[in-house]
Amino acid sequence: MSLLNQYFSVFVQGFGHTLLASIIALIGSLVLGTLFAIMQVSSSKTGRIIGNIYVQVFRNIPLLIITLFLYLAVAKVIKMTGFTAGTVGLTLYTSAFIAESVRAGILSIEAGQMEGARANGLTFNQAMRVIILPQAFKVAIPSLGNQFINLVKNSSILAFVGGLDLMYQGNLVAASSFDTFTTYIIIGVFYLVITMPLSYYVQHLETKLKKDA
Repeated sequence: MSLLNQYFSVFVQGFGHTLLASIIALIGSLVLGTLFAIMQVSSSKTGRIIGNIYVQVFRNIPLLIITLFLYLAVAKVIKMTGFTAGTVGLTLYTSAFIAESVRAGILSIEAGQMEGARANGLTFNQAMRVIILPQAFKVAIPSLGNQFINLVKNSSILAFVGGLDLMYQGNLVAASSFDTFTTYIIIGVFYLVITMPLSYYVQHLETKLKKDA
């Protein structure tokens, strides 16, 4: 544990950046994913096309390519740090998978509920927000939980663009201490500090919703 004591502040700094990037990307990807899921099931042909293109593009391009493109190409036009490029890339990538989870949840709801809401004077957006989405999220919780956990693990992509995250700092520690094995064991434990509570919370929420159903 001498390695942890010696480089504790470095690991904590990296942990803080990883946690911050994960929270920002989680919120951003949930908002974007929900928006594009709605577009995919909307009555607008243009909306469906845009939603489908977005999801297919970002689902089928590796996260590393997206992040490097932002950091090496987009950053020449819009100034951004490695942390920003990695977080935005993580958000765009994850939102495509969340869109599919939310879309599946929406499609699991009986079509008659939307028709009834529209017949009672609600617009498509109002019916989606008040009636459909709350039910769709309940259905999609297991899938969304998995995506959020994957997001935290995928945040290690920031290390490739100098994002100062846990993996980046760990690489510096490993290079300076020459103790690679211990370094990455410590990194793994720090990741578990985030992912394990998140996993247990998702399971608890899923169980609670089943009991309430």
